[in-house]
Amino acid sequence: MKGGAFTLFHIKAIGNERSYHWHKDKAIVQNGEGSELKSKKIFLLVIVLTLILLSACNNQQDASGDKEGQEKDENVKASGMPIVEEPITLHFFAKRADTTAENWNDVLLYNEYEKMTNINIEWEMVPAAGLTEKRNLVLASENLPDAFHTTSMPVTDLQKYGAQGTFIKLNDLIDEYAPNFKKILEEYPEIKDGITMPDGNIYSFPYAFSPDFVSMLLSSRPWIREDWMKTLDMDMPTTTEELYQFLKAVKEQDPNGNGQADEIPFGANSINTLVEWVQGAYGLGNRGLKHKFVDMDPKEEELRFFPTAEEYKEMLQYVHKLFNEELIDQNIFSISTDQYLAKGSEGLYGVTHYFSPDVLFGKEGENYIGAEALAGPNGSRLYTSILPPVPTPGAFVITSANEHPAATVRWIDYFYGDEGAKLFFMGVEGVTYEETEDGEYEYVDEIKNNPDGLTVEQAVSKYLTYPGGTYPALVTQEFFQGSQGTDMSLDATERLKPHLIEEVWPAFIFTDEEQKIMDTSGADIEKYVNEMKDKFIVGETPFSEWDKYVETIQKMGLEEYMDVQHKAYERYKESSGKN
Repeated sequence: MKGGAFTLFHIKAIGNERSYHWHKDKAIVQNGEGSELKSKKIFLLVIVLTLILLSACNNQQDASGDKEGQEKDENVKASGMPIVEEPITLHFFAKRADTTAENWNDVLLYNEYEKMTNINIEWEMVPAAGLTEKRNLVLASENLPDAFHTTSMPVTDLQKYGAQGTFIKLNDLIDEYAPNFKKILEEYPEIKDGITMPDGNIYSFPYAFSPDFVSMLLSSRPWIREDWMKTLDMDMPTTTEELYQFLKAVKEQDPNGNGQADEIPFGANSINTLVEWVQGAYGLGNRGLKHKFVDMDPKEEELRFFPTAEEYKEMLQYVHKLFNEELIDQNIFSISTDQYLAKGSEGLYGVTHYFSPDVLFGKEGENYIGAEALAGPNGSRLYTSILPPVPTPGAFVITSANEHPAATVRWIDYFYGDEGAKLFFMGVEGVTYEETEDGEYEYVDEIKNNPDGLTVEQAVSKYLTYPGGTYPALVTQEFFQGSQGTDMSLDATERLKPHLIEEVWPAFIFTDEEQKIMDTSGADIEKYVNEMKDKFIVGETPFSEWDKYVETIQKMGLEEYMDVQHKAYERYKESSGKN
């Protein structure tokens, strides 16, 4: 402001540049040749022109950044098939797991779905091994795909790129174009809680499990050789001490009867599976698998960092005892999954913890039955190794480059309904599956009993893309044909059900500032805990250094870490109505 006047607008056009000022009741127009006074009409004209320009800018912003602000796509049908009247093509960036087809452009599932929808998908397949790096490069570029499919988009990226407008918000689009998914959110509020960001927006479709499909929530679970229990004249272990005695008998009494000490009492592809099984016997990890460091202290009814609890020390001492006496496979810290499965197929494990042995170990797998939840020395008997219904929120994300967001939402929503689930998990009737007389579905013999010796997953991957997991769909018992749906897995689930924890927390969602702490000092704390867990178990670090271990964690910023966890927990309670 100068001399009682101030510049309101500065407009630059081709070959003409002027500034418009307001001085009392007149507009002053200045140009390179001097200034002149005009009537208020000029000022009013400037106001009108500016409003038009602002409106144009806003419309342009809506078109480029907020797909919910676009006018309806007249090519999209409100319901039924095809989804669009005139064919369209979309470009999807997708993860390719080792267990799926190399090129999804050629699989039966999506070729069939294209005929139904009038939507052709150009699949850009990225191997799982280099997924994170390639995904980050694409996000940093100006060449975005229309959507990211099966790429396990981290929650931090959902928040970051959602706020920036790179990922479009889906709230209104779900309400209008996703009746199947909308029904799921209404029926299972815990799924909605698991995908809603702190700003109240939904930016993704999830990889989700039906809460009614408990076997899927349990994922892997413990198994025990039933024939060896009979040979050893022992009952099913129900306590940590009884498990120890059974493992000791397997090591010392040659239950396979071959005269060799080749039995492996406990074996798995990770020590963590054993820890997650027995920690419930010590009351630890009592809010599920998405919380490996915090749970609810049953004595105080408040959030706790349980890797510093006395019960955690007792649990590690128990696992150390098993390892020290060679009751655990001594290669468990380095064994590959293929090596583990090979040993399982030889029938060497007395107890294991993984997916259904009848599917993975062949004939030898039929000798196993599901093991029990264990009671610990203080009487706790919980089974805590259970997932929330949304293990992966960011399974499918639509980007701002997508010119057909409504059609894309309708495309993905189909797989969250019964018909879409049948197509996704079973394929095409007469080609990949048949309906039985009792109304159930089963794969054709070429898949069930493949003449080339392929497993079910290997055989079905020629037609379908669900092997490998983390896909955008709701997994239900009716259609899912993986190992969690076998009779053996369902029977094992029934054994564990009486001792399942009552409340399973989803992964907490942190604000940007909180995430910075979790990515720095928080990540350092969690890494240190995991490293020390292994060192205590193998005996590299003696338990006489326990107090030093606890003090180190405190100095690394435990108080700030727990403050972040508390804030996220309070938001979770509020959003889920648990206050």
